[in-house]
Amino acid sequence: MAFQILSFLLDVAVGLLGGACLLRLYMQYQRISFKNPVGQFVFALTDWLVLPLRRVLPSIRRVDTASLVAVFLLELAQYGILWLLSGRTGGWVALPLLAVFGVLRLVISALTGLVIVYAVLSWVRADSPIVDVIDRLCEPLLRPWRRLIPLVGGIDLSPLALLVVLQVAAIVLAYVQGAAIR
Repeated sequence: MAFQILSFLLDVAVGLLGGACLLRLYMQYQRISFKNPVGQFVFALTDWLVLPLRRVLPSIRRVDTASLVAVFLLELAQYGILWLLSGRTGGWVALPLLAVFGVLRLVISALTGLVIVYAVLSWVRADSPIVDVIDRLCEPLLRPWRRLIPLVGGIDLSPLALLVVLQVAAIVLAYVQGAAIR
């Protein structure tokens, strides 16, 4: 029971910090200003990890490699701690592969959450700087789906289509991870 509790707490902490690093990477890639509540929150959560990495890892074009490596290191630390606590003695070579799958899973979860928040906010249309940031983050993801799926009774079904694809990707990723770890 203690292992499950610790595993859950690590998953929440790494999910929050890793998700913030991924959001930082994506906001920089989309050139969205960080002078808003979302950007300030992301900076407050990730500066301690990303800024030291940025000294040794330059950006590659518009990709902030420091944020990407930070997510990987967080996942690697999580799996390393769980590996040690489970009492396993060998198989350390699998940890980087597990961390890569963890990053991919986190990307899918973050995109799923972002699209769900976007869909809910589109129903209420609140006036907030957060709404503008979420719109700008989701628009490039939904644009291809909007070309394929027409409005149905004035309702945009593109977020639903993207959510279905993300869930299928999560299932495929779990299958690939299971096959790779065996």
